[in-house]
Amino acid sequence: MNDKAKLAVLAALAIALIGIFLFTDLAGNLEYVLSRRCKKVWAIALTGATVAFATTVFQTLVNNRILTPSIIGLDSLYMLLQTTVVFLFGGFALTSMNREVRFLLSAGLMVLFAGLLYRLLFRAHERDLYMVLLVGIVCGVFFQSIASFMQKLMDPNEFLIVQDRMFASLNHPDTDVLLIATALAAFSVLACARNFKYLDAIALGRDHAINLGVPYERAIRHLFLLVAALIAAATALAGPITFLGLLVANIAHQWIHTYRHRFRLAGSMLLGVIALVGGQLVVERVFTFSTTLSVIINFVGGVYFLYLLLRENRRW
Repeated sequence: MNDKAKLAVLAALAIALIGIFLFTDLAGNLEYVLSRRCKKVWAIALTGATVAFATTVFQTLVNNRILTPSIIGLDSLYMLLQTTVVFLFGGFALTSMNREVRFLLSAGLMVLFAGLLYRLLFRAHERDLYMVLLVGIVCGVFFQSIASFMQKLMDPNEFLIVQDRMFASLNHPDTDVLLIATALAAFSVLACARNFKYLDAIALGRDHAINLGVPYERAIRHLFLLVAALIAAATALAGPITFLGLLVANIAHQWIHTYRHRFRLAGSMLLGVIALVGGQLVVERVFTFSTTLSVIINFVGGVYFLYLLLRENRRW
């Protein structure tokens, strides 16, 4: 089966799952029910495709298949922002805050952090991308520690509001936020498209890419910031889903045996949609909302992560 046929199979599976999600157990006011489900499936598909796209590009930039964009601390920064608002102003301030403002604030600060991290360290350490990742890990632990400290000082009722933000939720997406998130994701993907022609060469490593005529530093800088924007949009929309990108990006790599990123990116995005839509179906139909989608994704992704580590260890 060639790559195009494999993509066709994934597209058919994604469409089938979306159809099942939309039209199973319809009752009552069909117009109202379908409109709610369309918003939900839109948010789910957008989150899955965005995270998958960003993770695939990020793994190409760092030339490592077990790293994800969350390593630079964006998820921890998101939780620190939510915790700080509740700690300083109370839970009512967070829940009553305009959703568009909350989305733009969260996404904007995450992109700003990634930009400052890259700009300051990439120049200061002779364009060493791994130094950026290392400092990102330290910042992520620092953010998480501050958030944990504030959470321990909170009133238990206030903490429940923060705890709700720790897990991704797509049950009640807001249309206005969806429009903003879609616009930000679309802009980032289109901006990434200018550097698509370089990704195949960048996957070979810095020296090979430069020898092939790739403007390496400029391409890395643009792609890194756009990856941060995509992850920020998905996290601000749905919440952190740590292992989703790792899971779908690696499965896409194993399913589509090609170096061409136009096929790998398309495959990972379709797998992201399949994973989230299928996972939400399981949450609603099998577990009857007794758990959340992020718990299932993180459990499966964590097991898969350990499998990847053990497999790489055997190779050495």
